[in-house]
Amino acid sequence: MAYNKSDLVSKIAQKSNLTKAQAEAAVNAFQDVFVEAMQSGEGLKLTGLFSAERVKRAERTGRNPRTGETIKIPASYGVRISAGSLLKKAVTE
Repeated sequence: MAYNKSDLVSKIAQKSNLTKAQAEAAVNAFQDVFVEAMQSGEGLKLTGLFSAERVKRAERTGRNPRTGETIKIPASYGVRISAGSLLKKAVTE
């Protein structure tokens, strides 16, 4: 089961001896910094946990599954997230 935002805020507040309001402010600040970094094309790296970067997807052709018609899919951006060593180790144990 995945944590939602309120679960994450509760866990952070519990582990860091912060109030829930302070923990929520910290999570919101992290979210803002993360989004701003991706929007500006910068990467974000939390050593051991994960790294994230904005990547450009090239224009490509696709197929409409309903009609079979070939369509052009425009170039776009996506986010690539790679697990760090601490996260990989935690998952494999």
